[in-house]
Amino acid sequence: MRILFLLFIALSTSHPSYSQEYKPLLDTYNEWNVRFCFSGTCETDVYYTNGDTLVDGMNFKILDGYHYISRGFLLREDVSQKKVFLKAILPQGTYDYLLYDFSLEVGDSIDMKNPITPFPEDAGYFKVDSIIPRQLVDGNNYDHFYFSPAESNTVSTNNAIWVEGVGSLSIITAPSGDPDINGVGRVACVFKNGESFYSDLSIIDECEPFFVLSTPEIVKPKNVVKVFSKSGSNIFEIINLKDSNSVELFNIKGTKLGSFKTENKDSMELNLKHYNPGMYLLLVESSYHAMQSIKIIIE
Repeated sequence: MRILFLLFIALSTSHPSYSQEYKPLLDTYNEWNVRFCFSGTCETDVYYTNGDTLVDGMNFKILDGYHYISRGFLLREDVSQKKVFLKAILPQGTYDYLLYDFSLEVGDSIDMKNPITPFPEDAGYFKVDSIIPRQLVDGNNYDHFYFSPAESNTVSTNNAIWVEGVGSLSIITAPSGDPDINGVGRVACVFKNGESFYSDLSIIDECEPFFVLSTPEIVKPKNVVKVFSKSGSNIFEIINLKDSNSVELFNIKGTKLGSFKTENKDSMELNLKHYNPGMYLLLVESSYHAMQSIKIIIE
């Protein structure tokens, strides 16, 4: 009997297939490609973490990309508690949110928040219906959390999906978001440090990172847009525009002064001699809806 008891203990505590360490959502550099379709045309929004910052003694990753170019959205993860937090620094104030809690178990509930997204900010309580380990592109299994609105929820009607190491299969700041490719969108690809981590090839042909990690602190587009000034003329040549749709001009106060279509050309010239001398900002929008900002000086 003693031998059988010891054998049971050994089997229940040492078998590697029954447990796996938690995979953090945040690595040095993280990129989410969200695929959406409208009237038969599909596009991809790109969100990514770009650098670190310290606030109130805590380390945060700076969220950047299409909807987050203000760089006022900061992500922090408590790996020991399996929780991910958002600090949103907005004109009206600073707000803190619990986005994800991967320590939840089946039957648990969580009050979900979707700050600055198309979904209700106060989405109400959602219940964990099931947690199913599924294999990702690295060959390992990661927990997929399937939620439905709790009985008390009078705000939300859609279900939600989280993936360990990924976050919501909707927008990263929308844990209760409906991952619908014909709606707001669905996560198609996720990269960590430029390496593929998650892919859904049923909604996209291939997964290729849009940004690369150039240093431990800085990420940039794979084909970096560059601007050259023709001295004394206030004419600027912009190159590497192959994947870009438009170039927008702003003053240092953030006022938009003009928009210029790239017309699918790899380069273009901007004649800005009619603008007052000073510092300006060129904002380049890519076909991935990612943004790159470039400072210029008009003499």
